[in-house]
Amino acid sequence: MNASRISLATATLATIGLAATAVAQDWTAQAIAPVTNPIFFESPLAQSEVRPIFMHHRLDSGFVGGGSVNVYAVQLRYAVNDRLAIIATKDGFIETDTPGIGNRDGWGDLAAGLKYAIYKDDEKQTVVTPGVTVSIPTGSMEVFQGDGSGVINAFISASKGWDSLHLTGNIGVQVPLDSDKDNSNLHYSVMLDYYTCKWFIPFVAFNAFTTLSDGAGLGINSDGFDLINFGSSAASGTTQGAIGFGFRSRLIENLDLGFAYEVGVIDDGDDIYKDRFTVDLVWRF
Repeated sequence: MNASRISLATATLATIGLAATAVAQDWTAQAIAPVTNPIFFESPLAQSEVRPIFMHHRLDSGFVGGGSVNVYAVQLRYAVNDRLAIIATKDGFIETDTPGIGNRDGWGDLAAGLKYAIYKDDEKQTVVTPGVTVSIPTGSMEVFQGDGSGVINAFISASKGWDSLHLTGNIGVQVPLDSDKDNSNLHYSVMLDYYTCKWFIPFVAFNAFTTLSDGAGLGINSDGFDLINFGSSAASGTTQGAIGFGFRSRLIENLDLGFAYEVGVIDDGDDIYKDRFTVDLVWRF
């Protein structure tokens, strides 16, 4: 009788241990990539994926009379292993419709780089990943791209999980290779998401940019948030921020649909951010 009880207890403890190990190993299966601020809010996870993105950004009426900007882009990431990934974070086609600068369209600059997880502990559901991207001025000047000599973006991303709850953050700095043409900026993002089920993974996010230096460009006291670097000549020290809400839906095991709505909440200078809608797909392979 005692032997049976001991065997049962041992089997129960072993089952609990295996379940805990599985949760520790699979915590990233419930984690999601950020939807908001897609160019700079980089996930700390190394995953191979293709990510088409559509953004509809509405300008505040105090900036060139308002209007809107549409962006159609595709991001690419390739995981060399479970820590190292090659990332292509910016490209695509830009359309502007504003009273101040009229209807313009053209290609965005290209940006690519690397990220590497220097700390990854599945049992603690924690990963910390620094990385760097370089923006190359290959785009169309009609939509404020293709200017300067490029911008280096150094960042660090981290995520902490508590089973179905995840906290993800990112902080980085943009350093222009030609400080007259582009501003330097500090950018920072945070997202809290909860895996209710595969069909509905809600999140709340906050993204902000603080301009650190003036360029020799437009005489406005703000920069272009994430998409455009104006090289503004009166923007140093100003901050722009937006809060976002949305969800991801896991359509199939390796395909996520994302939606976010963001609204500008920090009006420090010539605010370029009224609100934004973002829709994306993440296909992992």
